[in-house]
This record gives sequence, C-alpha cells and structure tokens, in this order.
Amino acid sequence: MGNGGVISVRCEVVLFDHLLWMLENTDLEQDSGDGEGGKGNLSLSKYPTSIRRENYINATASVSGDEPLKDEAVSGKTEDSNPRPLSKEMVRQLLEKNNKGHVVATCRNPDEAVGLVELKRKYTERLNVLQLDITNESTIEASANSIREKYGSLNLLINASGVLSIPDVLQPETTLSKVQKSALLLTYEINAVGPILVIKHMWPLLKVGGGSGTDREFAVVANISARVGSIGDNGLGGWHSYRSSKTALNQLTKTIAVEFARKKDPIVCILLHPGTVDTDLSRPFQRNVPQGKLFTREYSVQNLLNIINNAKSSDNGKFFAWDGQPIPW
Repeated sequence: MGNGGVISVRCEVVLFDHLLWMLENTDLEQDSGDGEGGKGNLSLSKYPTSIRRENYINATASVSGDEPLKDEAVSGKTEDSNPRPLSKEMVRQLLEKNNKGHVVATCRNPDEAVGLVELKRKYTERLNVLQLDITNESTIEASANSIREKYGSLNLLINASGVLSIPDVLQPETTLSKVQKSALLLTYEINAVGPILVIKHMWPLLKVGGGSGTDREFAVVANISARVGSIGDNGLGGWHSYRSSKTALNQLTKTIAVEFARKKDPIVCILLHPGTVDTDLSRPFQRNVPQGKLFTREYSVQNLLNIINNAKSSDNGKFFAWDGQPIPW
C-alpha cells in the first residue's frame, strides 16, 4: 500500500492519519463573514514545553480525484469517530468515479480509522491502507517505499493534514496574550512541515508518474491550505498559530513549485482552500459563517476535485479557493 500509482492503473493515495483534530474546514470567521479569523481560548499551562502525544486525536487524510486522474496521493485530517469526515468523502469519490483506480490511505492507527475500515470492506481490492505518522519522517519514507514497490509511480498527491484545535489543550487564539510557544511549534510541525516532508519523499514517484493515465502532461500536488493563511486577505487578525502555519505552508509550496519548474519536472503544485465544511470539527466555529457558505462534504470535495482535474501548467504555485478563484498571498 502507499501513496503511489500505477502507470496503467490509476491509483489515488490518501495519507490519512496526519494528526489530531486537524480542521478540514477553514473558512471560519471571528467577528464578520469574510472567511477569516476565529474564536477560542488557548490554555496550555499544563504543557509548558510541548503538548503531550496522548492528547492527540487520531486524524485521517484523504485524496481527491476525478477522471481522468490516475495515481494520486493525499494527506489530510479527520477524526476517527466521525462516520463521514471530509477526507473519507474524498476517498469515496475517488473510488466511485474511477472504477479501475486504486486508493492508498495512510493513518497512524489504521485499525481505528472507522471511515477507512468501512470503505475497505466495500473496496477490498482497490483501497489500501498504510500506517503513517506525519510527525515521524521515517514512517513517511516507509510509505513512499511501499508505494514504489507496489505501484512504481504517482500522479496525484493531496496533502490535507492540519490542526486547528485540540479539546482542552489548543484553541485558536483571539489575542496576542493567548499565544503560546508550544501551540506555534505544534501547528507549524503539522500544518507546514509535515506536508512538505510528504512531498519530499513522494517526489521521485511523482516525477516518474507525471500525467500517466490522465489527460494531463504532469502530476499534481495539491496542498489543502486556508484563506486565513493569506497575508493580503487578513483583515480580522486572531488565530495566530493557525494563520502563520498555513502561511508557511503557502510559502513552502510556492518554493517547491519554483524548483520543480526550474528542473522541468512534470509536476504542478497548487494550494486549495476548501471553504467551511459542515463537520463536527467546524461546529464550534460556525456561528459567524455567512448563509450559504457552510458546505456539505460532498459539495466541497466535488469542487476541489474539479480544480485538480482542470489544473494547467500555468497554475503551478498558485493558491485557489474552492470555487476556483485565486486567493491573494
């Protein structure tokens, strides 16, 4: 199993367990309805230097793709107790719309990823699950090796991992006085460092896969970011840790996109903002979501897949909202 793909058979890879309470819905507001900011109090006094691992909630990741995508990989989040997280929906749509393709999902605790277990029963031959911890690079490398051995290549990688809040441990900051070093470092490790390390180890597979099995001439790396990571669009402030970590993800993705273009690698990197999706994770922050802007998982995933399917080489290094509109840096 792995985040990989086959030259003759489309394979989507889903990196599921990219850690704890990662918020898949990132169009949440603080005081007004423009998709920025957030409320919450951060109290990490019990964790003076770091947040203990036992407080992490199992997360899942997901891949998204539509015909004619072939070999795809995704990393994302979702809580294992949620029967229909955004990530599971991405995997479901990939499997349903590509009856000859394969999906590889990775999780920290595969046996506890309820959504994956359910899909595995239905798609026994086409859904594979690997153990991966986004904060442990050796597990990322092991997943890449497994993909190489089983599939040989990859034509789509979706990094959807992230963390916004952890019950009783981490909440989006509303003021500078709430900012804690441990929160800044934790969100940076999960939201920015993890996805980039995944790309690092999947890079050789993406170069081999390119657009094989698709109508494209290149592989796609889609990193799930957030509008709140935009500096130019920041009019509300707040959410210091989350905002800055997504901004870092944007910069790292852009930097990688420039490198791939310079080396003429057949890979296009894009950043995607999924909008606010109605899930258990987003409910504490839905109070100020404008009417009509709270999306179902099905709708959000469909939009993201459409953007990926219609990606052009000129989109390399760009940041798009769920509706395909560019977001300022």
